[in-house]
Amino acid sequence: MKRALISVYEKNEKLFNFVNFLDQKGYQIISTGGTYQYFLKKKVSNLIEVSDFTSFPEVLDGRVKTIHPNIYMGILADRSTEKHMRIVHSQNINLIDIVLVNFYPFFEKKHQKISINSLIEFIDIGGPSMLRAAAKNFLYVTPIIDSNDYEVVQYELENYGFPSLKLRKKLAGKAFNFTSAYDSVISQSLLEDKFPIYLHSSYEKKMNLRYGENPHQKAAYYINTFHKGSMRNFHQLHGKKLSFNNLRDMDIAWKVVSQFSEPACCTVKHSTPCGVSLGENIIEAFQKTYYADTISSFGGIMAVNVPVTKELAKEINHIFLEVILSPSYETDVLNILKIKKNLRIISINEPISDKLEYVQIDGGFLVQESDYFSSDDQNYKVVTKKKFSDEELKSLFFAQKVVKYVKSNAIVVVKGTQTLGVSGGQTNRIWAARQAIERALEKSKTGLVLVSDAFFPFRDVVDEAARSGGIRAILQPGGSIRDKESVKACDNYGIAMAFTGKRHFKH
Repeated sequence: MKRALISVYEKNEKLFNFVNFLDQKGYQIISTGGTYQYFLKKKVSNLIEVSDFTSFPEVLDGRVKTIHPNIYMGILADRSTEKHMRIVHSQNINLIDIVLVNFYPFFEKKHQKISINSLIEFIDIGGPSMLRAAAKNFLYVTPIIDSNDYEVVQYELENYGFPSLKLRKKLAGKAFNFTSAYDSVISQSLLEDKFPIYLHSSYEKKMNLRYGENPHQKAAYYINTFHKGSMRNFHQLHGKKLSFNNLRDMDIAWKVVSQFSEPACCTVKHSTPCGVSLGENIIEAFQKTYYADTISSFGGIMAVNVPVTKELAKEINHIFLEVILSPSYETDVLNILKIKKNLRIISINEPISDKLEYVQIDGGFLVQESDYFSSDDQNYKVVTKKKFSDEELKSLFFAQKVVKYVKSNAIVVVKGTQTLGVSGGQTNRIWAARQAIERALEKSKTGLVLVSDAFFPFRDVVDEAARSGGIRAILQPGGSIRDKESVKACDNYGIAMAFTGKRHFKH
């Protein structure tokens, strides 16, 4: 007689239909207490409770149900080994052919902020142990953890009489894949260590992507099952599938606008903000952002931190964007935006919460604290004779929040709360400064401020700023052995400058 051990937390019609199929095929269904009662009510005919199968009762409030030699010998016996089979027969052990489990919902309960005593009750022991045993012995046993696999197992049983070795091997891989993720979340919950000895975060596939950085590269998007994060719960309301590059740019655009309480707009192109502005309302913020760099924003990603209005939707439809992100969309706005068939419309409400960043290199991961949560970003020390005006200070702090998301070497030139020159990714700072200043001067000749992500190794950036005639204030980390030269140059030119003591490299 074939046997299937079914022990599940989540019980539904999809499960019942599969088990009913097994029942009709002559399988004996072995079940634990709650699962047994569910199938009993559903009138599964060839049903036996685990305690009857093992001749040992459930004990310790159900903590010990399936942990028994009769279960594990039935799962783990190597059926090609005479010694194993001799022991199995001598002990009257019944072999188990299918193990179907789903675990206590630790993932879900962990986010409910219940007490630690309550949480540990959702650490499943028997389920993972049986699944791992079945997966180890996939040459003879079929392990099932994913309800999406019921159909393929049923198909092969119907057509071939048993699941193929190829399928059993695949299901074994899925079983170990799931148990490792499950254990990872439990480990992180109990350990609470930023940098543990072993790094094994758990991620679940959210979607396949159109492609990777280039069309010939396949790609998928995974979300963290432990840590929260704004990009875990966005919703696509319209447009074609997202690509790898879309998601990277979406992440940066949303992080930039999420820093501000005022209406903010940001466009991102190739992982770099090309326009960022604040406004009295979102229309003003949008218009200033688009005006900041009309060329780079073409085909870019745009994020706003307030609802999209009808007026804004009409403005957006006059330009070409790949993606628009917003917390919400006013009534009938989607109908206006959907005129653009390829525009991806994203609703996103989650705050930025990821405390760590991961960068993969060949053979390893670099892990660091996120630069987003800098509590002292407004610390500064004026080092020049000239001081900042209140308006300049506001502009400098605005630019400081932008420069964090520009590739090093990064220079951002701002007027008011509007970026006019953004340059990054240059291999030396003077090139970045010249490029940012030149772009800004195309829009305005006066009232400009400049922020750098790192110190000035030479006074040449100050000289370049002075030649422009429009830059009146500079904010930079300081720390160069030639700082005094830059300070002296600022004093000679009548430019105010301050050091923050903190750099914002983004490689």
